[in-house]
Formats: sequence, structure tokens, C-alpha cells
Amino acid sequence: MQIHGYDPIKVLPMREELTEIGFSELLTPENVDAALSNQGGTVFVVVNSVCGCAAGAARPAVKLALSEGPRPDRLVTVFAGMERDAVERARGYFVGYQPSSPQMALFKDGKLVQMLERQDIEGREAAAIAADLNGAFQQHCSQ
Repeated sequence: MQIHGYDPIKVLPMREELTEIGFSELLTPENVDAALSNQGGTVFVVVNSVCGCAAGAARPAVKLALSEGPRPDRLVTVFAGMERDAVERARGYFVGYQPSSPQMALFKDGKLVQMLERQDIEGREAAAIAADLNGAFQQHCSQ
């Protein structure tokens, strides 16, 4: 496992914002493959980040979106700037999209059905991003 970048102690609270609400961390490429390769149901992937738009908009939007309505079957996350190999593998599943941090992807039955990139997050209010996520969850998730 290749680890890169930030001080793990400083990143821990940013990780916990997602793990405390039910996200599983994907720390290796094998973890990513197990979570994303042609499984049934829905999987919501968040590429977490230390950037301001992750802290001010992305993570709050995720919490808000998951607080009501249908939810994906599985919630997983990778952390940009940390477990580089896992992040690279996850982005390999984001066919047609350039890498960005933060980034949010919804898969249904192994197929990418919704993507929010940094350009869809940065400069927006958490509630507006949550509304986009809720729309995708309503369309693709049964829970």
C-alpha cells in the first residue's frame, strides 16, 4: 500500500466525518475492486480531500443527503493525497471523467450512473449539492 501526502493525524477528523456516518474506507486497490466490480445494488463513492470545498461543501452535503430519503446500499470512500494506489484504482472506474478532489460517484449494478466533480461542488452551498445527490438517490436507490 502506497501512502502519500498529508499527516495522518491531521487527516483523521476529515476521514471520521464520513466513517462516523457509515462509510467504509477503501485503503487498497483490492478493497476498491471488491467494492466496485460488478456488484448488484448501489454503491456511493466519495473521493475525500483536505481542500476547503470538501470541508465546507462536499462532506456536509453528503451528511445532509444521507439524512433523509432513499440511501445507497453501500457507502465507501477513498482519500485523495493519502492512499494513492486505492484512489487511482477508484478513479479507473470513473470512465469518462477526469480525476478531481473531491468527487462523488454513484454506481448501480456495477455501472456509473451519477458523478459530481469538483466543478459541481466548489462554490456551491451544501444544501444544493445535497439536493443533487438526493435526486440521484431517489432515481437509483430503493432504500
